[in-house]
Amino acid sequence: MATVYENELIRVETHESEVPWLIVFSQYPYQEFSQAPSEVRLELFRAIDIIEKSMLEYYKPKKINIASFGNYLPDLHWHVMARFENDSFFPEPMWGKQQREGDYRL
Repeated sequence: MATVYENELIRVETHESEVPWLIVFSQYPYQEFSQAPSEVRLELFRAIDIIEKSMLEYYKPKKINIASFGNYLPDLHWHVMARFENDSFFPEPMWGKQQREGDYRL
């Protein structure tokens, strides 16, 4: 992963994948969204909104997936992924059952 944006409240990192995939983290390791102060929650959503709109405009995906699981990494973070009908897992989530050998390349 590489950091592509950072401020005092959040950081945005790339995720190695066949699809465009960014992860938005809070700088402090809150475990749950409700535990973060309102300014951090607003900044997380502001970043997710900017990322989603940018991915829609640039990549023209079939769908944008936004997820916050945090079972393996319990710090507060959100995944934002551009999805395409010919990616390996579509219509399953990227953590789901592989449907085909994907042929999507950025």
